[in-house]
Amino acid sequence: MVKLVIDGREIEAQEGSNLLRTCLENDIYIPNLCWLGEMEKPSASCRLCFVEVEGIPQPTTSCSMKVWDGMKVRTDTEWVRRLQRSAFRLLLSAHRIECRTCPSNKKCDLQKIARFLKTPLKPKRLESLARKDQETEKHPFLEYVPDRCVLCGKCVFVCLSRHEVPMMAFANRGFSTMIRFSHDPVSGSPPCDQCLACVEICPVSAILVKETFMIAASPT
Repeated sequence: MVKLVIDGREIEAQEGSNLLRTCLENDIYIPNLCWLGEMEKPSASCRLCFVEVEGIPQPTTSCSMKVWDGMKVRTDTEWVRRLQRSAFRLLLSAHRIECRTCPSNKKCDLQKIARFLKTPLKPKRLESLARKDQETEKHPFLEYVPDRCVLCGKCVFVCLSRHEVPMMAFANRGFSTMIRFSHDPVSGSPPCDQCLACVEICPVSAILVKETFMIAASPT
């Protein structure tokens, strides 16, 4: 075990533990969207989990850092909050706000982060950018809503973890980046209709089970 100090509080953790996990397990909340505990190499793509670590000149993402003995961490500095709010605003610029009709309403990570950062979900003077995808119509079971997607990558990670051949991946670059389904979702092993891990892990309901499939699968 090692001892470190986070926000002035001494904490013990297993040497080499993930810093974000250590904070969360000790009830120190750090905003995050793209991290999962089973990730060996987190992508740090959401850029929300910044912290300041003594000895490191710039704030760094806590999901990509391991703890060490004597480490001193601050999660709540003005610099950290400024970076988190900037990253959050960028995410919101490509996210269609429709909380009242969204299946994730009241359990959405974006709502939680907005409350924590004291940032409105519809910041003033924020230009909204809409992504459209015509390819999703081809999937027999799943609906992808690109202008809800925050590109956290959790769906891609769980698909890769559960399937020998992943059935989804990132496609395109920059603002055009989106999720693309690949391979045969029907004959895959198991087929998508028997998995749905991507639907369950999505924090913003950007991947849904198609209504037509739910009706067909319902007992008569």
